Amino acid sequence: MDDVWDLVVVGAGPAGSAAALRARQLDPGCRVLLLDRAAFPRDKACGDGIAAHARQELALLGLPGLLDDHRPTPRLSVTSPGGAHVSAVVARPNHVVPRRVFDARLVEAARARGVEVRRHRVRTLTALGGHIVIDGHLVARVVVAADGANSSVRRLIGVPPSPDRHTAIAVRGYADVPPDDDEQVIVMRSEAWPAYAWSFPVGDGTANVGYGLLLPTLRQTGLPGREILHGRLARLLPLLGEISSPVRDLRAHHLPLSSGRPVPGAGRVLLAGDAASLVNPLTGEGIYYALLSGRLAAEAAIGSPDHPLRAYRRGLRGALGRHLRTTDMLALAARSPGFIDAAITVAARRTEVFDLLVDVGLGAGTVPPRLAAAVALRWLRDLT
Repeated sequence: MDDVWDLVVVGAGPAGSAAALRARQLDPGCRVLLLDRAAFPRDKACGDGIAAHARQELALLGLPGLLDDHRPTPRLSVTSPGGAHVSAVVARPNHVVPRRVFDARLVEAARARGVEVRRHRVRTLTALGGHIVIDGHLVARVVVAADGANSSVRRLIGVPPSPDRHTAIAVRGYADVPPDDDEQVIVMRSEAWPAYAWSFPVGDGTANVGYGLLLPTLRQTGLPGREILHGRLARLLPLLGEISSPVRDLRAHHLPLSSGRPVPGAGRVLLAGDAASLVNPLTGEGIYYALLSGRLAAEAAIGSPDHPLRAYRRGLRGALGRHLRTTDMLALAARSPGFIDAAITVAARRTEVFDLLVDVGLGAGTVPPRLAAAVALRWLRDLT
């Protein structure tokens, strides 16, 4: 096998592009192939929110100015299921960038760094000695699978997807808002809890708006998903701000939550991003996890090509272990909407709690015992 790639990445979204970029950053001479079945730019159903935590990852990848031409959104407003409300300036501004733009920029950055980008749909994988053969002719030392929630590579290596109870579904669209809108809005609903609607202003007079809930809850209605998702979003639009046009470009998507995450690969194949069920179970945020896991997968592939999965699991554990245990526990507590009411009530009074909720929901934050106790006491008080 003379034509061997050091790394083949399947899926050119944030996780895949991050893996390709990091590999070339670590070893400018390594051969990296980035595959995707779509041509870029392409739309991707998503909330489009890019938190400051994700921008840190972009800086680590050597792309600190990738979003400089997009206006930040400095404020965040959250309304709990019971009506508790907080609106405050976040410690570090977030951005809202449509995936059609964001993903295409990452792909172009990877190409500029020497990554070969091809349009290709993967159908077979075969382990052959110390290599992986893709579709009978592409040979890789390591494969990173970043091909999304319905990952075909994950299926090919025999890793099961997230169970339905750990999967959410959401619909996303775009609507017109005032050009000066600079606040991300989240409105949680007790109906079909856990569920929430959002409006995230892009900064150009449009906003990404949507509604999401758990997949089993949707199925329990016995009604078509389109009817439930579109109908509830339409009903909640008045709570999301000054939306001055019908919602357009509606698209639904699944969110495999990290509370049901599978093993992150098999042998020389590593799963990253949504393919690894790395979606925050509290907020549905996935871009930070995607960039981080893609970077860690590349570090394992380049640094430990003979045992990449072992190195990758070690990297994930070090970067996200405590955080994922935190979100697992909070997701269980959040089955009671009263817990979220208490958390938002405390966050409205204490800036450090608000900042902590942002870090846990959008980054890799954990909860110090004293702040957990403050929320728990408020929750117990509300129950009595």
